[in-house]
Order: sequence, then C-alpha cells, then structure tokens
Amino acid sequence: MPRRPRFATGGHLFHVLNRAVGRQTIFASDGDYLAFERLLAETAERFPLRLLAYVIMPNHWHLVVWPVGDDDLSAAIQWLTLTHTARWHTAHETVGTGPLYQGRFKSFPIESDEHFYTVCRYVERNPLRANLVERAEAWRFSSLWQWHNDRTDAPLAPWPLPRHAEWLGRVNAVQTEAELAALRTCVTRGVPFGHPAWRRATALQLGLPATPGLRG
Repeated sequence: MPRRPRFATGGHLFHVLNRAVGRQTIFASDGDYLAFERLLAETAERFPLRLLAYVIMPNHWHLVVWPVGDDDLSAAIQWLTLTHTARWHTAHETVGTGPLYQGRFKSFPIESDEHFYTVCRYVERNPLRANLVERAEAWRFSSLWQWHNDRTDAPLAPWPLPRHAEWLGRVNAVQTEAELAALRTCVTRGVPFGHPAWRRATALQLGLPATPGLRG
C-alpha cells in the first residue's frame, strides 16, 4: 500500500513520536539525552514549530508541537530526525551502519481542549509509567522537569490553554486504560484525538482516518 501523504495544516496541535530501529537503546548516557535536547532547541530556532511538551526515553521520544504553517511539521521533524541520526552515528563511530529510526515519524492532531491536557499528561508521565522514576517530574529529560525546575534547556512555548494549578498531581495520577487505549490507537493509526464531530472534520481536512482502521 502506498504511503498516505502528510497534511500538516498549520494551527493544529500534534503529538509526534519516533522510535529506534528494533527498539534499541539510543539514549544510553546523559550526553545522548542532552545532545537531543540541544537539537530540539536548534529545531525551534530553524523552524516555526512551537514545542509544548516532550519526553526523551531510552529508545524513543514524544513531542507535543504546534506548527505555524502548513509544511512546518513535516519539514521540522524530518530535519530533526535526519540530523539526529547523522550526529548520533558520528558520536558513536557507527557511520554507514544503517538507519537509527524505525521509519518516518508518527503523528496525530489534537483538539485544543481537555484532549490537549490528556496528551500532555500521557507524554510527561511516560517515565513514571515505565518505572524509571517514582515521580514524573524526577525524569531529567522532559518538559515537565524543565517546567518544574524553571529551566530552558529546550525552549518551551506558551501553551494554547492555561496549565492546571495542580499539574504535577494530574501528571502523576494514573491514566485510565480507556485513555491509554484511545491514545495508542491514535499513535498507531494517525486518528485525530478529540470529540467525534471535531475528529471527523479534522480527518476530512487533513486526509486522515476518522476512526481506527483494520490492520491489513
């Protein structure tokens, strides 16, 4: 089946994910993580892509972004992925050994309401869900750690909605299985995450499936 073209209309919020080939560990040291954070900062300087939330895990990363123009998401994430691949191979003396990532990045649009908070919680509590830390804000390589410690290692843009006063508590609270299942479906199938009417309209606008499709 041919690849579906990407329609990244500016103004929409997006969740973005990419994972290492074979789920290998590509962030094995603090230097690996910090190099990627610096690359996120470079990406924000080069492209009109607002970074709202992120987490870097041992073999993958999640971003929540807000592109300005129609082509900004694809251009920025492609540059981020290719540049990281080249620099990672150079740093690890593995140039010419093949791809670093399993393929093109995965993304889905997010409705700018409570669904946005749900996605940010999902992203920022990844290390807690993976039992890497006892509190989500303790994971050094995430937007939650930066926000909690008032740091600017990767430039975070203002959110389109006000952050809840008890945000740390919300992130550390367990997400329901229904929430996780819905989000994982969006990751896998590219389905917009939002209310049914918004989901249908956004899917039509961006050329995406409005409901989960069957695997071929």
